[in-house]
Amino acid sequence: MEITILDYLVFFIFVGGVALFGCSFYFRSRKGAAAFTAAEGSLPTWVVGMSIFATFVSSISFLGLPGDAYKGNWNPFVFSLSIPIATWLAAKVFIPLYRGINSVSAYHYLEMRFGYWARCYVAVCYLLTQLARVGSILLLLALPLNTMFGWDIQTIIICTGIATLIYTLLGGIAAVVWTDAIQGIILIVGAVACAAILTFTMPEGPGQLFAIASEHGKFSLGSFGASLTEPTFWVVLIYGLFVNMQNYGIDQNYVQRYMTTRSTAEAVKSTLFGGLLYIPVSLVFVYIGTALFSYYTARPELLPAGTPSDQVFPWFIVHGLPTGLTGLVIASLFSAGMSTIATSINSSATIVLTDFAKRLSKKELSEKKSMRVLYATSFVVGALGIIMGLMMMRIDGVLDAWWKLASIFSGGMLGLFLLGVVCKTVRRAHAVVAVILGLLTIAWMSLSPLINEGSPFYRFHSPLHTYLTIVFGTTVIFLTGFLLTKLTNRKAENA
Repeated sequence: MEITILDYLVFFIFVGGVALFGCSFYFRSRKGAAAFTAAEGSLPTWVVGMSIFATFVSSISFLGLPGDAYKGNWNPFVFSLSIPIATWLAAKVFIPLYRGINSVSAYHYLEMRFGYWARCYVAVCYLLTQLARVGSILLLLALPLNTMFGWDIQTIIICTGIATLIYTLLGGIAAVVWTDAIQGIILIVGAVACAAILTFTMPEGPGQLFAIASEHGKFSLGSFGASLTEPTFWVVLIYGLFVNMQNYGIDQNYVQRYMTTRSTAEAVKSTLFGGLLYIPVSLVFVYIGTALFSYYTARPELLPAGTPSDQVFPWFIVHGLPTGLTGLVIASLFSAGMSTIATSINSSATIVLTDFAKRLSKKELSEKKSMRVLYATSFVVGALGIIMGLMMMRIDGVLDAWWKLASIFSGGMLGLFLLGVVCKTVRRAHAVVAVILGLLTIAWMSLSPLINEGSPFYRFHSPLHTYLTIVFGTTVIFLTGFLLTKLTNRKAENA
């Protein structure tokens, strides 16, 4: 079965409709900076919750989780099991904290604790990471669409970037959150439909799917051993805990949504709903990967030999789904990418306004000037993201290195935040030392895989799995600052 005119119509109607719907929020967002960045705290709880969910799910999740499960087992799902802890911490600590200081910036708190250097450092790292993220998502979204539609990759990157930028630029955070909610619903419908079709189209019925998967150990959550060099159950669980604490604790994409609801209680409900919703949906994604393995094991003639694991799901979407549903699922895949890009553009513009323009201005910015900054920054971030995606097609090595460097620097964000929350008497000098040691740890672990075995420096490489980079980096920052504070306080008491 091939893509039909009906599939194209479904795809274009959905994508065009979402973009136009986002643009319709223009008159609400132009009221001022508060409306553009936080929707004046007026958005419904369920909409914000769906937006948090859609922010979590990118096109990487949509294709990556089924691809990983097809190739391996359900080990990637362990990452989702840490979300309840992270959302509980968000409800008890993070959301009351941000709502209490009443700042739409996730990094205002760091200035309160350590001075402007901390706020500036983390904000710059965030912006660099978002630029790399937008470029990566645009490219990773273009590749499967190129496979499915046969469209030119450059054209997909440019058109996707422009369409998303337009409604993000015009509609502000209200457009981003509402379109996220719609895209999240379509994404869930598409994923569930794929899972159901795979289950009930097995030659010998659903039982055959589970029999084949069980025979090949596809439902395993990974090894429960104590190794730190492999992605065991415990390594992935701890990795997920730290990443999700960073997401819900200090990521502007999430913190900004905490400020769009009417009250702290509604922000908590939204976060719990959006975060916990990802658990069953990610389970559907890994199930799809397992179902694809069983489906094509039972019917190997339907899959071209040598198809890479991350291309099996796109192949099934085009050749295995009924007419019309193919267009819907491609639209849901597309929506996952658009949601992530829109969020990055709006949150980056918010950070530039709050953490740089307003903070460094000698005079208070008028609403008119604030809106100019937001519009200009949104446009620049969107344009640079498109350029980044196009560059990634040609010079992977350079941009991969930049992405790695951005990850290294942003890796210190969570540790610094936790240090500020837990250690009330920590000094700025101690925080600086802690961040430096933490970044050295993160750089050592991140760059170790690049060292060849024949290199004289190979003996210094990290034997730990790369998932543990954020774990050890965060721990080093927190423990260094904590211990320096305790030692200083003890000396002061003995003096």
